[in-house]
Amino acid sequence: MQVCELIVRFLERLKAEVVFGVPGAHILPVFDALHRAGVRVVLAKHEQGAAFMACGYTRASARVGVCLATAGPGATNLATALAHAHAERLPVLALTGEAPTYMFGRGGLQESSGEGGAVDQVALLRPVTRYARMVERTDYLAAVLDQAAAALLDPLPGPVLIALPFNVQKETVADDLPQRLQWPPTRLAPALDGQLDALARLLLAARQPVIVAGYGCVRAGAQAELRALAHRLAIPVACSLKAKGVMAEDDPLALGSLGVTSSGEAYRFIHDHADLLLVLGARFGERTSYVWDAGLTAGKRIVQVDLDPAHLGRTLRPDLAIQGDIRTVLAGLLERLPAGRGEPEPPAHIGQVRGERSDYAMFRAGFAPVQRFFQRLAERFPAGCQVFDDNILFAQNFYRVNPANLYVPNTGISALGHALPAAIGARLGDPTARATFAIVGDGGFQMCGFELMTAVNHAVPVNAVVINNGTLGLIRKNQHQHYGGRHVACDFVNPDFALLARAFGAGHARAQTEAEVDALFDALDLERGINLIELVLPRELYPNYSSRR
Repeated sequence: MQVCELIVRFLERLKAEVVFGVPGAHILPVFDALHRAGVRVVLAKHEQGAAFMACGYTRASARVGVCLATAGPGATNLATALAHAHAERLPVLALTGEAPTYMFGRGGLQESSGEGGAVDQVALLRPVTRYARMVERTDYLAAVLDQAAAALLDPLPGPVLIALPFNVQKETVADDLPQRLQWPPTRLAPALDGQLDALARLLLAARQPVIVAGYGCVRAGAQAELRALAHRLAIPVACSLKAKGVMAEDDPLALGSLGVTSSGEAYRFIHDHADLLLVLGARFGERTSYVWDAGLTAGKRIVQVDLDPAHLGRTLRPDLAIQGDIRTVLAGLLERLPAGRGEPEPPAHIGQVRGERSDYAMFRAGFAPVQRFFQRLAERFPAGCQVFDDNILFAQNFYRVNPANLYVPNTGISALGHALPAAIGARLGDPTARATFAIVGDGGFQMCGFELMTAVNHAVPVNAVVINNGTLGLIRKNQHQHYGGRHVACDFVNPDFALLARAFGAGHARAQTEAEVDALFDALDLERGINLIELVLPRELYPNYSSRR
């Protein structure tokens, strides 16, 4: 078989049913092999969008996401999205073309081999991938694919780049080569029994333990075990932004998300009442820790559990550090704790902290339509809803998530332009989803807005929800707070979104009152339609928090 056919066999073995990309001359053999194999190919409007779609696909499907691009600008356009996948540990495979090897160093069109002063696409993308390789000969192709699979299927995966020169794609390899590939086994680091015994003793001795659940709980599929532990011992649970919804936020033990842009309920409870923190798969980075506020950890015992040993002790100084799969750790811990006797009462302090909280103190009345939108979203779709959120701030405070929904905030490198293409990829990764939403600011939408046409082209139901305030909101707020109100390069004029939606062939709604929000939920087909929704806010309306930037 030809190498391009072998690559398709490799993708099939990875169970990648949909791939995303933009073709170019140097990658056409692979596109042709995909066509002959009947693999679904989604044409994106930009290679960055294709890679973000692959990120969303793997989030929703738990399979490897695949994106394809040609040499030169095709490959370089992948950089931001691959950096996002690298930061988020997402298994995304990028396949790029390259000029034929016999042109290397001679100025071939779009050559990016690194020879003769050409751009070196592998060197450029290696820092944002787990594994990156140019395949110049077929005699070591199997070894390259083995290394790629190992990085993609590892319990702590990351993105992979394989660059294929045009002539190599068309070379012939043995028919039995796919069977000779070494598929890596799943490896999970087990926690030690003695550590679990120690953790059980610490929890039972604590006066007021609190769990801080991070994305590691979501990745491990430990939602049920987390809830069981919390309810066994009546332990309140705060979550990082990435883990929002890991425990239903209407649960009596849920403190909501912990972080600088949150309501502050979780912060106050931990600061004022906790004597032990059980940190499960949370990095405790800048946002979650309130820029490493010492008050959150002062005078408290800390237990940190993480599959990644690099995170243990990096931003915290734990009294007990456990490396292991979080679901396995929690299951072992539950075996060591006394059986529950009915449902324990939540700590009285939870009610006290909630009583101290005025409704969304960081927001003034002008945010009511956005608050109403997220309230209606939670009511309308209590299960089966996918939400990809570039904006973060509003959903963190207004949207009540439960484990039956997929909520993906734009963390990692926080690249604007992520939510819409990622939502398209997610809906293709899980076609059974009831509804899919991308929450974007109007500035971010203009970085990725043409991917809405990708949704139209491929009949992917998705709702793009644009916060329309005619400004880069975070930048304007920071300039208002810290730069004397000198607003530079943040304000702009938007297009007429109604006309734009019509040009795309999408539905449209515009809401700047709560009544108009209610009306759009009745007027639009949010489950099977493709819609552009505007939530209009005044440019001068700022949330009441400081990012210290």
